[in-house]
Amino acid sequence: MASIRQFQVTFDCANPERVARSWCEVLGYVVPPPPKGYADWDEFDRTLPPERRGCWFACVDPSGVGPRLFFQRVPEGKTVKNRLHLDVRVGTGLVGEERLAVLEAECARLVALGAVRVRLLRADGVNESCLVMQDVEGNEFCLD
Repeated sequence: MASIRQFQVTFDCANPERVARSWCEVLGYVVPPPPKGYADWDEFDRTLPPERRGCWFACVDPSGVGPRLFFQRVPEGKTVKNRLHLDVRVGTGLVGEERLAVLEAECARLVALGAVRVRLLRADGVNESCLVMQDVEGNEFCLD
């Protein structure tokens, strides 16, 4: 029998701290404390060689249940559709107009934080409605 392992989800991006902080707002995640001996992440970052400063950032589920999200700076920009995306479960168990109202309300909150609404995928008899969105750097995710 296989054991369950923890995992993290890693994002390639241009500005790791900006993207991480936006996902904190989306998911209710928090920035973990800095390494021991540092007052904050800026103080830690200043100890790194210039080429390594600001090259990564992370956020975590404060309850410890969800995976850690890790954001790493890469030189190239996003050019094609994500091969993997997050489904942010805000309408679980809801159907029809009630579900759409919850999705639209969360969409409005996230757009105010810098996300972009892409399109609404309406219920099709098999799957319920969901909203395709993009984060502050264009990474797709769904409000589901």
